Amino acid sequence: MLRETIAIGADHAGYALKAVLAADLGKMGYGVLDLGTNSEVSVDYPDFGFAVADAVTSGRAERGILVCGTGIGMAIAANRDPGIRAALCTGGLMARLAREHNDANVLALGSRIIGVEVARECVRQFLSTSYGGGRHADRVAKLSHPEIEAVE
Repeated sequence: MLRETIAIGADHAGYALKAVLAADLGKMGYGVLDLGTNSEVSVDYPDFGFAVADAVTSGRAERGILVCGTGIGMAIAANRDPGIRAALCTGGLMARLAREHNDANVLALGSRIIGVEVARECVRQFLSTSYGGGRHADRVAKLSHPEIEAVE
């Protein structure tokens, strides 16, 4: 029985790491919605960031993982969707806190910044950590609803 579906996408720089992580997800019992790219031929990273964001906000996937050279472009692209809280993480602690404190629903990774084992640890923490709610809830609500007035 599948745990949940994870949408995964990468550009050409993140393709190899995406392939490793997608295989890992399958072995861990997750459904994998692989949205490409499927080679190291140059592509435009926003297309894949948008695709994973749409899969998450439309409900085709519960969470998403994006990989590009630095992770920066993918995070920016995904975060253009108001229902996405994409976090660029370079270590397991960042991934855990992104889930716990920020209710991140997309993990962005940089294949030129971190190695495979660090990426795997980020994924493990991202998938095994629950959102803490509580004191974080009002802050997270403001991320999707910028019309909420700031407290002076």
